[in-house]
Amino acid sequence: MKLFGVHLPMMSSLLIWAVLWEIVGQLELTMLLPPLSSIIDKMIDIVPTASFMIALGETGRAFLVGTSAAIVIGVPVGILMGQSVLIDRLLLPWVNMFLSAPLTALVPVLMILFGIGEQTVIITTTLFAIWIIVLNARAGVKQISPSLVEMANCFGASWWQSFSKIYVWAALPEILAGVRIGFIRAVKGVIIGQLLVSIVGFGRLFELYSANFLMEHFWALLLVLFFFAFLMAEGLAALERRVSYYASNR
Repeated sequence: MKLFGVHLPMMSSLLIWAVLWEIVGQLELTMLLPPLSSIIDKMIDIVPTASFMIALGETGRAFLVGTSAAIVIGVPVGILMGQSVLIDRLLLPWVNMFLSAPLTALVPVLMILFGIGEQTVIITTTLFAIWIIVLNARAGVKQISPSLVEMANCFGASWWQSFSKIYVWAALPEILAGVRIGFIRAVKGVIIGQLLVSIVGFGRLFELYSANFLMEHFWALLLVLFFFAFLMAEGLAALERRVSYYASNR
């Protein structure tokens, strides 16, 4: 980033927006946007509380189970779609449809099918994350050189050996990219699920703060959620960069 010909660090844009936020908040133009300094103070107050820790545990459990299911199901399905033309033609329209559909509208249907509880929140989280993981795994397999598969067949490799030692590793950069985007979508899915299905976890706190116009609390919780999502995205992005040589060698 450059400003008046001066090269600035990558975090400079965030600092600029933080300063603007503080100025607007201090001017008290609207009660919906308090000063950033007071939000940070409130964040320091609410993070150590028991209610926050309970909410973090409930949201974290649903998020981890949902994203784990999305990875365990999505990666093999995407690899199979990349391997088989028949499976690809059968599943690709549905994957594209669910990826572009407003999944929030499906939550009431899930509530009817699975009830009002954590199970529906986990399924909602999985549905938000899985489709992009499937498509990226499929794209990674499509980029694999056929000579790698032919070499494995010549040496008598079984289907599982080809799957686990060629397809997964050669498609790993795209798989990790899909997992990273899927994690970001899963954060949205778990909060929507907790808001609509059962008012628990962070969803309960968001509902409580917004209903009582506790905007400092609301923005503090939202910044904590953004921070966690940012850490996960950057961690997976760093892992992508470490395995990027697979893409160049395949």
